[in-house]
Amino acid sequence: MALKAEVAKWLARRDNARAMRAAMEPAATQKAVLHRLVQEGQRSAFGKQHQLALVHDHAGLVQAVPLQDYEGFRPWIERIIAGERDVLWPGKPLYLCKTSGTTSGAKYIPITRASLPNHIGSARRALLAYIARTGRADIVDGKMIFLQGSPVLDRKGAIPSGRLSGIVANHVPRYLLKNRLPSFATNSIPDWESKVEAIVGETMHQDLRLISGIPPWVEMYFERLLARTGKATVREVFPHFSLFVYGGVNFEPYRARMHGLIGAPVDSVELFPASEGFIAYQDQGPGEGLLLVLDNGIYYEFVPVEDLGKADPRRLSIGQVELGVNYALVLHTNAGLWGYQIGDTVKFVSLVPPRIVVTGRTKHFTSAFGEHVIAEEVEGALKEAMEQHPCEVAEFTVAPQLAPPEGLPRHEWYIEFAAPPADMDAFARAIDEALQKRNVYYKDLITGGVLRPLVIVPVARGGFAAWMKARGMNDAQSKVPRLANDRKYVEGLT
Repeated sequence: MALKAEVAKWLARRDNARAMRAAMEPAATQKAVLHRLVQEGQRSAFGKQHQLALVHDHAGLVQAVPLQDYEGFRPWIERIIAGERDVLWPGKPLYLCKTSGTTSGAKYIPITRASLPNHIGSARRALLAYIARTGRADIVDGKMIFLQGSPVLDRKGAIPSGRLSGIVANHVPRYLLKNRLPSFATNSIPDWESKVEAIVGETMHQDLRLISGIPPWVEMYFERLLARTGKATVREVFPHFSLFVYGGVNFEPYRARMHGLIGAPVDSVELFPASEGFIAYQDQGPGEGLLLVLDNGIYYEFVPVEDLGKADPRRLSIGQVELGVNYALVLHTNAGLWGYQIGDTVKFVSLVPPRIVVTGRTKHFTSAFGEHVIAEEVEGALKEAMEQHPCEVAEFTVAPQLAPPEGLPRHEWYIEFAAPPADMDAFARAIDEALQKRNVYYKDLITGGVLRPLVIVPVARGGFAAWMKARGMNDAQSKVPRLANDRKYVEGLT
């Protein structure tokens, strides 16, 4: 094994042991993070207004800092854009990370000198955890490709601004520069389809071993790669390709299609990155949850989902959570976000060390009839049905149909198949039955004759990509929402 791989194995053992020491004492680790945050944050305008200097524990934080989403933070962000210093965190942000909100339009999330290591160091920690767990370090001896946003940044006020992955691309560690693809020039191509074609040309003759990106966009890259090379599988092009790193969406709906394109199953590592901070990563085998990053600039709160919207919701620390409860995630960060409701919901599958699964989004659900179906349920139902009726799903979303031209209201599943099931009606029944098992409210509506079973609406091949492109969402970080409570995401899909 090459020297670089041996060094990576040594670093992996050391780094993973350090991370696990912090994870095995979650309450103490988070208490130390909170202390550091309020020590720095009290010097900001936000900190002075909310008397952070008087905060010494979780209860004090709850009393001092209200829960807010982006709209609550918008006036503070506008002060930063106007050039004011010491607004949410001492000094000025290094960057404003641009991200799209479902209700807020474009959002600008600060990244500070203090918070940048959270994004970069936590991603590094995830790869080292994989090496420590498997002993496989040969990935560092070949090329790695990261499908991401453009590293060319704009400005919002006087502060550089861009997508998170584009910002991080400007801070690639020197030891990775020779291994990393695509090149800066190719990464900077603004049109996504042209960019993918250029990436194919730049990578098709390389010894590629690791690929990172959101599954549907990686799938597009694989399809273009095979069309260009004439090969039957990705493994024929890259014999040493062995690790897929992904985040942002559940891999399960894409797994069969991806493994078919690759030609064999490969190891995968799931990440939970966000513009607001790097939250968790997979440190064990698939299905065992994601390890919370507890010691790297984020203090967490967890609000039971049933408390959302209440005047006085329960706000729990890491030491107060329980297994199997659906929580809305709240962040306090060294980027200056305080009581920030990120919009994701999680459940704990382990408390010590704390590991979570992402169950959905607080604003992405279907409850037009009172059923409150969430992403975890539709993705689980789809996976179960695909096991019963083999097929390959390229993309999908779910919406209610309140006024069908005939019969009762229903859920409509808009699915783009790479390979459809042999019996579409049986496949739809299997999804519906699996969803009823997961959601008792949905089952009651079906059995009570309020809803009819779901209907599948096939989407033409490439339909989702065209739909996203028409909305300016054809880039490496955009994702198709799994659920909506109306039909705004399905208009124009057929």
